Formats: sequence, C-alpha cells, structure tokens
Amino acid sequence: MICGSPSYIYDFALPISPSSWLHQFYSGKFSQEIKVAKGVSAGWGACFRMISLDSEPKALACWGDTVAVGLDSGSIIILSAITGGQVAILSGYTGHGGGLVFSPDGALLVSSSRNYTVKLWDMQTGGVIKTFQGHTGWVNSVSISADCTTIASGSFDESVRLWDIQTGECHQIIEQEDDVDYVCFFPLDPKHLISISGGEIWQWDISGRRIAPESNGSCFAFSLDGTLFVVCDGPVFEVRRSDSKEIVATFSIPNDEIRCCCFSPDNQVIAVAADTTVYIWDITSTDPHLLETTIGHSLDIFSLAFSSPSSLITISRDKSVKFWQIETLSTDPVPADLKSPPLASAPVKSITLQEKAGIAISNHSDGIVRIWDISTGLCRASFQTPAKDCHWMDTHLTDGGLISVWCTDGKICIWDTEKGRLLRTVQLPINKVMELRISGDGSTVFCLYQESIWAWSLQTGEIVGTVTEGLYLRHDSPLTIDGLRVWVWSRVEYQSMFYRRVESLICWDFGIPGSSPVELSETSKNRPCMDFVGGPRKNKSFLPAVKDTVSGRVVFQLPERLTRCSDAQWDGQYLVAGYDSGEVLILQCNHVLH
Repeated sequence: MICGSPSYIYDFALPISPSSWLHQFYSGKFSQEIKVAKGVSAGWGACFRMISLDSEPKALACWGDTVAVGLDSGSIIILSAITGGQVAILSGYTGHGGGLVFSPDGALLVSSSRNYTVKLWDMQTGGVIKTFQGHTGWVNSVSISADCTTIASGSFDESVRLWDIQTGECHQIIEQEDDVDYVCFFPLDPKHLISISGGEIWQWDISGRRIAPESNGSCFAFSLDGTLFVVCDGPVFEVRRSDSKEIVATFSIPNDEIRCCCFSPDNQVIAVAADTTVYIWDITSTDPHLLETTIGHSLDIFSLAFSSPSSLITISRDKSVKFWQIETLSTDPVPADLKSPPLASAPVKSITLQEKAGIAISNHSDGIVRIWDISTGLCRASFQTPAKDCHWMDTHLTDGGLISVWCTDGKICIWDTEKGRLLRTVQLPINKVMELRISGDGSTVFCLYQESIWAWSLQTGEIVGTVTEGLYLRHDSPLTIDGLRVWVWSRVEYQSMFYRRVESLICWDFGIPGSSPVELSETSKNRPCMDFVGGPRKNKSFLPAVKDTVSGRVVFQLPERLTRCSDAQWDGQYLVAGYDSGEVLILQCNHVLH
C-alpha cells in the first residue's frame, strides 16, 4: 500500500513504529486493543535490507563480511554483508544441492550439487579447485575439517563420504540407514564429525567408527569457537557445552518444528527458524530468554547465519535474502571482528562500459574479469584469466562472446574469457604500451604507445590501421573509444620567444571503408566529449573530474572512496569508474550537461 500511496506511511506505518510517540501512547493506554507483532524486547528485529532473487536459494554460508548463497539454478552468488551488494557469481552446477560452507580461514568454499558432485572453490579467484565425484544421490550437506585436509559430504544415497582435499580421492564411506540430511566436523577436532540421518544424530571418527550412541534430533549446530552446540528436536532445543555435555539452556517454540539454527559469533545469542519466523534467544544470562521474533518472509526459511554479533541473514523459499539487525535499530550492521575476507577485490586496472548490453566490465590486477549490471549494480558473472599483474587489459562482449585482451612480453594476447582459452597473439613492434582498448563494436583492438596508435583485427590479428604522425601524446593520455573512433589528448609545443605548450583533443576515425584512419575536425566530432581531468593517473592523489571538452566546464567530480580512481568511462548517460580498492562505481548522470 505504501508503494501505491506514500500517505499510507502516516496512516499505517508511523502509528505502529516502535519508536514513535503514537505507538507508545496507544500501547500504553489501549494495550488490550492494539496488538503489534513483535518479540518481547523493546524494539523489533529490523530487516534493514532485502535482496530479491531470480531463483530459489537453497544454502547459505558466512565468513566475516562475505556471504555465499547457493541457488536452485546452480549458481552461487557472493554478497557483501555490509552493503548487500553482489560482488561475484560462481557458476558450474545444474542445480544446487543445499550444502555450502567456508573453510575456517575463509579462503575456500565447499558446495554440493544435485548432480551428485561436491566442488571446492578458491575464493580469491572464484575458480573451481577440484570436483569430487562418487555419490549416487543428491548431495545435501558438506563440511570442511578445521585443518582443511578433509571434506565430509552427506547424501541422499544414505552415506557420508570423506574426501582428501589434496588428492580428491574418497578415503572413507560411512553407510547410514536413511538419507543424510546434515554433516559437520567438530570445530576443534578434525578427526570427529556429526551426521543427522532419519531424525537421529550420530558421532563418528574419520575412520568410520561410531564414537557415541545415537540421539534424537533434526537440527544441529556448533558455536564458532566450538565450545557450545545446540540440538533441536521438533519445537524443543537444548544448548550444551561441548566438553562436558552440560545443558546450558533449554527452550521451546510454539507449535512449529525447528528447521535450522545457528550461534552468533560471540556466543551470546542463538537463532532458530521455523516456518517463516526466526526466534532469537539470549543464552548468557542466568535466566535465558527470548530477545525478539523476526517476521518478514512469506514462505519457509531454508537457512540462517550470523555475519556479526548483531546482524542475522536468512534465505527463504520466497526467493529472497533478508538482513536483520538484532537488538538495535541502526541502519547498518556492525562488522564482525575478523580480518578482511580474502574475497576483497584486487585493484581495477580498466573498466569498459557497454550501455546497449546493460553492463559494465571491470578488469582486475589479479586477472579476474567481472560483469556488472548497470541498472542494479549486481555482479552477473566473474571469470579468471591468466592476465595477472598485466597493467593494460580490456574486455568486451562481442557477437563471438566475451573477449579479453592484454599486453605481456611484447605481444597482445586475445583470450576467450568464457571458454578460458587463448585465441591468438599479436606481436608488437616495441614492449612499452601506454594503453590498450577494444573498439565499441568489438571488432578491433587499439594500442597506444610512444607517438602512435595501432589497430588490429580481433578476428584475424592483422593490422587494420595506424596513426604514426602528428601525435605528441601526453604521458597519461587516456584512450577514449566510441565505435571505431578514437580520441586522445595531443600536445603541441611552440618554439618561439616564449615557450608554450598547447593540448588539444584529437579524434581519428578508423571505420571509413577503403581509407586509412581519418582525423576529424572539431565540427565533425558531432558530440560533446568528456575528459577526465585532475592530474596524472599514476598520481596517488588523482581524483578525476568529468570535463565537457566543448565548454571546458567541469561537470562532475568523481567521489573518493578508499583509494584513488584508476580508470573511468563515460557515454553521455552513464559513468563508470574503477578503484584501486576493487570497487566499481556506476552513476547515471545524463543530467550533468544541462
């Protein structure tokens, strides 16, 4: 209703807001008549962010500020727990099986699939390290040992398999009497693990020997430090100490059966989910009690996890990921007290804007290529290329697919990014390259070095045009591409009584059939052109501004983030910029010329 008419905010939202005087007045004066769905705490469990998905989420895992969500479509999306933004997508499955877990150091991610396989991912590159095959049923749960040597997987083929991470071989099969719903290593003991099958909890060592009698339970979780664990059975759950098995607290929820549970990182709070509701309990006081109840999903909750002591994440059959603030109404979560996750992106070396395709493509110093949706800001896909530590790199979506180019050892490499194979190389006359760009139509790669511009065909690797005279390029001159037109800044030095240097923007058209590149006059350029001014791009203090080269007016100043901006592009409607922090800025600013 609020979306249809904002005035409903006053009629319906403000009166029941926990912090409004109106709510306090009514709840005090007419407490028997005014009912608000909330827990027993003074505030509500605030959902401060929701992400809608195209596919049903099946699994959830957190490490620090990094969130992984496994989708029914088979993809795994990587989100930031701080911003909620999508920073990567891992592809390679036909359907996700429901198992997802980070290694203790956050460097690895283990996932399961409906195609009976388990995959080990490198979180630095987003690539698959190994695929483990052997199950004959849907793999429903996975875990990785504390020493990162063994992976455990539980399947609907009624078995738990233990895999050697180094060799990829299965060195132990533990047979069960029913489908395995859950498997987990002890956090402090890589030689012992828990499995849940047919509503019973079993404890094993890695040799397949049972080390404790079975007990009833449908849901189980360890605390982050391994000192506590929780066992859920129907609507009842018990919190116990791992060493002595002493019961710390026993709780129950009304009516529903608990589907999943987790501890907060500081062991202060435990959350359980049943149906569409999450119950959050304080387990530290002498009288453990319910803190609050979060209500917001419209269908069953599949999984939940804490990203910090005060931030909870849930996924649901309603195709959404929700971020909840626990015991506070601030708008952003408190970061976990952990070092930065290894997923933090490497510096952006170049960025390409393709507005017609609705994407921006960032090229990072570690060879990662990421595709961003310019309308939503979400990462559609990420790919690993061999272009590590190459200063000049560009990627373009063409009719033939996603093509990357970079310069190394005196040659240009042309790479099929999606298939991961080298298409061809082009030998350069010299080693020193000032910039490398793919044309707007994806047919040509332009190279700028010394006082010349060279153009090669991406299809054949043959030279299609050169400009070798009349250029006096400034050292940090950016190469701006529009179709097959190339703009560069050239300087002219006048030797007279007074030394004077004049810089001008010149344009060459490489797309005129049967002709060498033609220099266009000022009137032939026929469009306002933007330049990024503010100092040499290698200067650490460089914060480029967008300048209208027709009027000479600075129309927009790029905002500073963690570090300097390393590259930017503008097409008259969108501006994209890449930063040394690995962040990508996308701005819709077609109004700046008015």
